[in-house]
Amino acid sequence: MARSEAIQGNGTKSEEIRAQYKKFIGRKILFIFSSIILIVITAGISATLGSYSISVVEVYSILWHGLFQNPETTKEIVVWDLRLPRILLGILAGIGLAIAGTAMQGVVRNPLASPYTLGIASAAGFGAAVAILLGAGFVTGQYLIIANAFIFALLSSFIIYGLSRRKGATPETMILAGIALMYLFSAMTGILQYFGEAEAVKEVVFWMFGSLGRATWDKLFFVFVILAICVPILMSKSWDLNTLGAGDESAKSLGVNVEQTRVVCFTLASLVTAGIICFTGTIGFIGLVAPHMCRMVIGGDNRYLIPASGLFGAALLLGADTVARTIIAPTILPVGLITAFMGVPLFLYLILRRRGEYW
Repeated sequence: MARSEAIQGNGTKSEEIRAQYKKFIGRKILFIFSSIILIVITAGISATLGSYSISVVEVYSILWHGLFQNPETTKEIVVWDLRLPRILLGILAGIGLAIAGTAMQGVVRNPLASPYTLGIASAAGFGAAVAILLGAGFVTGQYLIIANAFIFALLSSFIIYGLSRRKGATPETMILAGIALMYLFSAMTGILQYFGEAEAVKEVVFWMFGSLGRATWDKLFFVFVILAICVPILMSKSWDLNTLGAGDESAKSLGVNVEQTRVVCFTLASLVTAGIICFTGTIGFIGLVAPHMCRMVIGGDNRYLIPASGLFGAALLLGADTVARTIIAPTILPVGLITAFMGVPLFLYLILRRRGEYW
């Protein structure tokens, strides 16, 4: 009798645990769908902003009809050719930067890891500065700045990869290498600015603030291709990233190739970051803020955290760009400045409240 009661009690407890697990999974899925809805609403509002007045209802109607016919009226041309590329670049950039930040935080097990703090953004800024101030680069013509920023961002990740291969792909090695490169490229950019002409220096500074105003359909295609290649691979590594969170020894005991996982995920995250910031300039804190906020709401399971962070990052960047376009309209602030302000409340919250235990 006692044994049957114990078995029945264990069964009841298992059912309760299963019900709680399903409820938690439901909350994660609800958060993901809520982020999608937030993107759609924010995109509609963003498309109404500008000197040419268009309502939200007209925006959605124009987008729907534009799927079946070429833009003809002035409103259709304004939406499809001027405003939609900026919005889509904001969505793609937000997705890419947030996912890259999530992957980097998982790789190095450090809540402060992001494309900005690991030196990739600084390297891209130096490449752009070389192109603008010296006119030198790997290509010529209109893609000079873009190509320089892209290649130097990848160069930074390759240096970190080389140091990691030499000393072992440990979190400490990658973090220290990234911080060292961040200061190195920032210093070299400062030297170029010190000796550069005033107008060219102004252009460099504006580029490094970050902006979505340079969006075109050609650039969107390039960014989309990079995300379409890299994001599915990072998603396939989500379980490996989960095991890394328990420590290297635990991950190895579960059959995970720890060094290979770190190198592959870091390289893909770097490629995504380089493919975005070469077009937008330096947009910081999206890769830091979005993963943290999502982790606080849905936990640290990368199977859900990676897509949730990407979608929430897209909503954050679109929202920041909307604020940048309206706060002192008609002047448009660089969106990178707005995203930088977003990071301050998060850091204060982490310091005063959570003290890192949610990680």
